Amino acid sequence: MKILLIMFILSISLFSNNHMITPIPNSIQYDKEKALLGKKLFYDVRLSKNNDISCASCHFLEEGGDDNIIGAIGKNGKIIPRNSPTVFNAVFNEFQHWDAGVKDLNDQAINSITHPLAMDSNFTQILSKLKDDIYYKNLIKKLFGETINKQNILDSIVEFERALITPNSKFDKYLNGDKNILTQNEIAGYNSFKDYGCISCHNGVNIGGNLIQKLGILKSYKTNDFGRYYITENLEDMYFFKVPSLRNVALTAPYLHDGNAITLRDAVEKMIEFQVGYTIKETDIKNILEFLETLTGEIPDIAKKNNE
Repeated sequence: MKILLIMFILSISLFSNNHMITPIPNSIQYDKEKALLGKKLFYDVRLSKNNDISCASCHFLEEGGDDNIIGAIGKNGKIIPRNSPTVFNAVFNEFQHWDAGVKDLNDQAINSITHPLAMDSNFTQILSKLKDDIYYKNLIKKLFGETINKQNILDSIVEFERALITPNSKFDKYLNGDKNILTQNEIAGYNSFKDYGCISCHNGVNIGGNLIQKLGILKSYKTNDFGRYYITENLEDMYFFKVPSLRNVALTAPYLHDGNAITLRDAVEKMIEFQVGYTIKETDIKNILEFLETLTGEIPDIAKKNNE
């Protein structure tokens, strides 16, 4: 059975050849004024019940778009038992959240704002706090032609998050035709990434984010988090999670839904152990790590704190 699974993973990888990963576009269309309004809301603690955390509390935009701790910090400083995913390039994900319970950025924003473990707020409270804010009142009137409401708050946050793409990674430049930009070790790492079947789950423009997969295909992974099961209540979905994007992965430690892989090397070794089942050479691990370093893109200007 184990051999058949390995052969299946490899067959997907080999069948798909070099075209399973596509570069991030250099730009994406968005309304800059709405995005800047969304940026202000992204940093506004008044979106939380106790005025103590904002979206930016879990997503550091001048780093990797996550918070670099094992579990996110929610209301009253309590730890949420899941690792914060990066907000960069989330627009390209087919699913949001580890359990793939949310499909788009609009519903993701609602969930984060209202979830009792996160910001624990509601839009009645939020509108009460923001309705007399002159900046919001004037800009929302200008951009939407109406008073502040739930949907124009969400539309603005989504417009900002749409803008958070990180193009021009070293690997994107390689995919776009610069065949001399990668070192021999990085190319060898990319080939090992394909040969060991990693690309069967981590592919597309976001090198992940488009598939739900079981954690522990070839070896059981010990976790108290049942993943997708919490959404569907289907026993077949136990321990299934969204495959995360590998974009900027060198910046987003720790890894996995539980933050249980402290370094990028830990994450690679755990994936080889639990998902692929190989014992691989040390040189292959090192080369894969060097390849993953090439996936770090450019942080967009709009994400930078002083860019208003």
